[in-house]
Amino acid sequence: MTHNEERTHWLKEGAIGLGVGVLYGLTSVCVGHPFDTVKTKMQAQAGFESGGMYKTFTKTIRNQGFIGLYRGAIPPLWGSGIYRSTQFAVFEAVYTYLDTPWAKTEIPLTAGLQVRVCIAGACGSTARAIIETPLELAKVRRQTQQTWEFRGLYKGFGVMWCRTMGLMCTYFILIDTGRRHFNDLFKRPILGPFLASGCAATFAWWLVWPLEYMKNQVQGNYGKELPVFKRMQLVIRERGGFFALYRGLGPGTIRSFLSNGTSMVVMMNAQRLVTEWGLRK
Repeated sequence: MTHNEERTHWLKEGAIGLGVGVLYGLTSVCVGHPFDTVKTKMQAQAGFESGGMYKTFTKTIRNQGFIGLYRGAIPPLWGSGIYRSTQFAVFEAVYTYLDTPWAKTEIPLTAGLQVRVCIAGACGSTARAIIETPLELAKVRRQTQQTWEFRGLYKGFGVMWCRTMGLMCTYFILIDTGRRHFNDLFKRPILGPFLASGCAATFAWWLVWPLEYMKNQVQGNYGKELPVFKRMQLVIRERGGFFALYRGLGPGTIRSFLSNGTSMVVMMNAQRLVTEWGLRK
């Protein structure tokens, strides 16, 4: 679904997705990590609660230098290649495997969305959450200048899983819809994949942003130990209403659009090269 190449066996598609997904993950971190650091500090580090994106950025540069924007980049740099490649590998394998009439049934009122897109998206999301949770915890602790221990690496898994399910299922659905209805745009080597992935990922992030905020607070040990719903209520009550849950959305939006757009361009061209080199035969 994330490419227009002719499909072969589901295991082969999974293996190809695993390989090209590594390129997606590495590109995403290199392009987007500075914006992610600003977002995390705004959401989960004491002393950064009130400043906006620019103030957080300049304060980080002043106190830690430019390298401070890449603090915590090592876990996601190698980990992003793993969990993003896994999410694409699992999605592509399940999507290709479910080439059956019932799985290809179109869901009513969805402009042609097939059942298998949702099933494959849920499987890919779960696989990603399992791998990503400990890597995100290590990243968040480094970004907020804290230490972490192996025994607590799965702290926040519940909210991470919910966030990832909403994020990736929405992303895959939007990419599938774009591929079916705007296929000519999708076939363009640079602009098409960049806009399709950048817009899909950014919209998906907007939907799940409150959960991303809560995930960062839980993993960053911010405030009291509270259930996620109680944390949301506290933020709404003490920080200006519902839209307080969208703190850090500015740098998060920039990061999402640039990193996911650029990463999809790299991955789509890698998929094309795989076909040209005869690796799908």
